[in-house]
Amino acid sequence: MNIHEFQAKQLLAARGVTVPAEEPCKSVEEAKSVAERLLADGAVLLVLKAQIHAGGRGKGTFKSGFQGGVHLCKSADEVVEKAEAMLGEFLVTKQTGEAGRQVNALLVAAAEKILKEFYLAVLLDRKKGCPLVMVSTEGGMDIEEVAEKTPEKIIRETINPAFGMNSYQARKVAVGLAVPPNLIGAAAKLIQNVYRTYWDTDASLVEINPLCLVEDGEGKQNISAVDAKISIDDNALYRHKDIAAMRDLGEESPLEIEASKFDLNYIKLDGNIACLVNGAGLAMATMDIIKYFGGNPANFLDVGGGASKEQVTAAFQIILSDLNVRGILVNIFGGIMQCDVIAEGIVAAARETQLALPLVVRLEGNSVEIGKRILAESGLTIINGESMADAAEKIVAAAGKAV
Repeated sequence: MNIHEFQAKQLLAARGVTVPAEEPCKSVEEAKSVAERLLADGAVLLVLKAQIHAGGRGKGTFKSGFQGGVHLCKSADEVVEKAEAMLGEFLVTKQTGEAGRQVNALLVAAAEKILKEFYLAVLLDRKKGCPLVMVSTEGGMDIEEVAEKTPEKIIRETINPAFGMNSYQARKVAVGLAVPPNLIGAAAKLIQNVYRTYWDTDASLVEINPLCLVEDGEGKQNISAVDAKISIDDNALYRHKDIAAMRDLGEESPLEIEASKFDLNYIKLDGNIACLVNGAGLAMATMDIIKYFGGNPANFLDVGGGASKEQVTAAFQIILSDLNVRGILVNIFGGIMQCDVIAEGIVAAARETQLALPLVVRLEGNSVEIGKRILAESGLTIINGESMADAAEKIVAAAGKAV
């Protein structure tokens, strides 16, 4: 689950990470009030940020023609002017697609005097099975670009989850960032607190870009998390009711929201061949083979290892809610899953939804013969896929003929 920047900073600040003075707002009046308060507290310059679940906001363009989802403002009146142009409008960035995202919240913050930008992230190293702290002196840039062009500027520190991040590791990372010597202790503490946030919240990613060396009006320097992104592992949300309450359904596809009610992993894509698969790896392979045979997947849909008939029926209903779908490929490998249960679910779903689209089913594994018999005796028009390749080739052909 993704959360907004202001929510990420709230979680970080609660664990001792320094963040700018700021407040979220959902109306122009709120934005003006926050701006006036920050200016009264000594802020010289303010920054106004659109709050959407997408990167590249600063370089984005609103469908209204207004440029940029991040603006520096010198007065409360300027904040009002910019807020009026942003709230309720759709912001298009490199990560939103052409549809863009509607801006329903803004963040008004005291703009820091930035002397140097860094990159800091905590994520899972899947090869080593351990948390990884990753930093770079090239803050404010896409880390993928840094990795491609100047990989030597990325520092990685693997953390033993049994012990957490030790002080010496945090100081090692801080030294690698080349922060001023008098701030190494403060930077190390901040890095440890960022790791603590990652661990405490069951995050899959905590990214601060940029982490900044800043200077206040009196010339005092400090390290501050000027921007932040946190993604939470959905499977752990039952342990974090406060974080689960941060979920913004307005940032999610209605079909994805519906799928989550049935514990289905669904992501809508732009194609016209729907996929219903058990297991994320098999789902990825299924999408790949559809592309290989010239088709275009309409979704990623993983029903999991133990889907019930009710879940399969719900999956079909969600698939058919996508008006772009011209055919359905069911690709099941029965390990934990019983092929006969899936077959019963397919038959029930096809009847309940009065399915008229081409349907190709490939079953393998546990109780496969029983499953195939259930499909064959259903009286429904179901195309059998002998193999994954055969199934993909058949659904691409059938979807091409569907109207």
